[in-house]
Amino acid sequence: MSPSGTGAPAAPVARNAVAIKNFAFTPATLKVKVGTTVTWTNQDGDSHTVTSAGAGGPLHSAAMATHDTYSYTFTKPGTYAYLCTIHPFMTATVEVT
Repeated sequence: MSPSGTGAPAAPVARNAVAIKNFAFTPATLKVKVGTTVTWTNQDGDSHTVTSAGAGGPLHSAAMATHDTYSYTFTKPGTYAYLCTIHPFMTATVEVT
């Protein structure tokens, strides 16, 4: 089914969302505008965090259990690298313009 007259798919596109699944952040690079709130959702059976890489970054989630979410509103342009502190091989980036 699609909304009448638009031809667009009915399923909403979560452009400001990051899935945590199979020990990876998807998408690995998310591009958003200043003022955008990004929401991460843990879809894994293990706990994960969303934590800025390096000191002083803005992302500091607690350990997120399955289906937990964490949201952050980006108020300044820049490239924000982050990782899961429990599984530090899990890395990704939000690019804010």
